[in-house]
Amino acid sequence: MLQSVLRALQLPDLRRRIIFTLLMLLVFRFIAHIPVPNIDPSALATLQQALRDNQLAALLNIFAGGALQNLSVAAMGVYPYITAQIIVQLLTPLIPALENLQKEGEQGRMRINRITFWATVPMAYLQAYGQTLTIVRGVSGGSAVFRSEFNIFSNFFPTFTIITAMVAGTMLLVWLGEQIQERGIGNGISMIIFAGIVSRLPSLISQAFTTGSLGDVTTIIGLIAFLVIGLFTIVGIVLVQEGQRRVPVQYAKRVRGNRVYGGQNSHIPLKVNMSGMIPLIFAQSIIIFPGTIASYGCPEQVAPEGSSFLKQAACWTYQTFSPQFGRGTLIYSLLLFLLVVGFTYFYTMVIFNQQNIPDSLQRNGGFIPGIRPGKRTEEYLSKVVYRITLVGAFFLGLVAILPFLTQQITGVQIGLSATALLIVVGVAIDTMRQLEAQLVMRNYEGFITR
Repeated sequence: MLQSVLRALQLPDLRRRIIFTLLMLLVFRFIAHIPVPNIDPSALATLQQALRDNQLAALLNIFAGGALQNLSVAAMGVYPYITAQIIVQLLTPLIPALENLQKEGEQGRMRINRITFWATVPMAYLQAYGQTLTIVRGVSGGSAVFRSEFNIFSNFFPTFTIITAMVAGTMLLVWLGEQIQERGIGNGISMIIFAGIVSRLPSLISQAFTTGSLGDVTTIIGLIAFLVIGLFTIVGIVLVQEGQRRVPVQYAKRVRGNRVYGGQNSHIPLKVNMSGMIPLIFAQSIIIFPGTIASYGCPEQVAPEGSSFLKQAACWTYQTFSPQFGRGTLIYSLLLFLLVVGFTYFYTMVIFNQQNIPDSLQRNGGFIPGIRPGKRTEEYLSKVVYRITLVGAFFLGLVAILPFLTQQITGVQIGLSATALLIVVGVAIDTMRQLEAQLVMRNYEGFITR
C-alpha cells in the first residue's frame, strides 16, 4: 500500500489531484474555526463542556468536526445538502417529472443535482435555526454565548444574521466538495464529512483515556478490550460493505448484418449493504426526536417535587429515550436496532426499484438462466435482495448499538457513533478504490486487488 502511494505521488496529474484534495480539506478545517457573528468568545469554554452531556448536540458536533462547539459558520457541515439529496431521491419515484429527468442520462442528472442544490438552501435555514435553538434551550450555558437574545420573532436581524452565516458556511462546504469531486480524489461531499470526523478522533480518544485512572488495571483492560472490539468492528464493516451476491446473467446472440452481438456471460452484483449509512442517519434522527422535544419541557432532566403532570411526563420521556440514563439505554438501543433494520429494508428497496434492473436486462437481451424475463425476473431479484439485505440490516443494527454494548462490556466511553465509524471506513474504501482505478489505468498494482 505504501509503495502504491509513492508511485501515485510520482505521477504528475495524480499528484496534483491528491495535493488539491488535501488543500481543500485544509481550507475546510480553517473554515471550521471561523465563528458566527454576535457571539461571546469567553462563554465558548462553558458551551464546549456542556455539549459533551447533550446527546443530540454531541452527535452533531462529531459530524461537524468540532465546528459546533466553536459555533463556527461550518457548524452544520454538509448535512443539509445530504438531507436534500435524500428527499429528492425519495421523491423521484413519486414525481413523474423527476423520474423523467433521471432517465435522461447525464443531462438529467445534472438538472437533478441543480434542484438538490437549491433545495439545500431552505433545508439549511431550517436546520440552522433548529440546531442553534437546541443549543440555546437544551444546553447549559448555551444562551449565554450570544451577545443578544436568539429569537427570530423578537430579535429578528441578529438572529437572521447568525442563521445566514451558518447557511453560507454550509453552501461553501458544498462548493468545496464539488471542487474535490472535479479536480481531486474521492467523493467530495464524503471527503468533507470524513475530514470532520477524523479531526475529532484524537480528542475523543484523549477523553476516553482521561476519564479513568491510567494506573488502574481495570481501566487498562477495558481500553484494550475496546480497541479489540473496535478492530473487529472495522473488519466487519469492510466485509459487509464489500460483500455482494453475484447473480449470473447471459445475453442472447443477435445477428446484425455480418456481425454477431451478445452471447456473453456476466453477473449482477447485488451488494449486501445496498443502502450504505442512510438507515443509521434516519434511525438516529428519529429516535432522538422525542428526547429532544422533551428536554425543552424538562431542562433539569429530573422532575422536581411537586411538578405538574406535563413536566413529569416530559422528564419521564427524556429519561426513557436518552441513553444517558439507566432505563433509557436499553429502550434506546432496542428501538434504534429495530429502526435501523426497518429503514435498511425500506431504503434498499427504494434504490433497487430506481435501478430498474429487470427492464434493463430485457432491453439488452439479457436473462438469468432458468428465470423468464420480465415479471419473473423482477420477483426473483426482489427475493434475492430481501435475503441478502437481512444480513446487512442486522449487521447495521448491531453496529448502531455497538457503542452501548462496548461501554457495558469495557466500561470505556468514546463519543464516536456507529454512523461516524461507518462513514470513515466507507469513505476510506471508496477513496482507495478510486485511487486504485487511477493506478490500474497506468499498469500499477492497486491497493485492494492483488
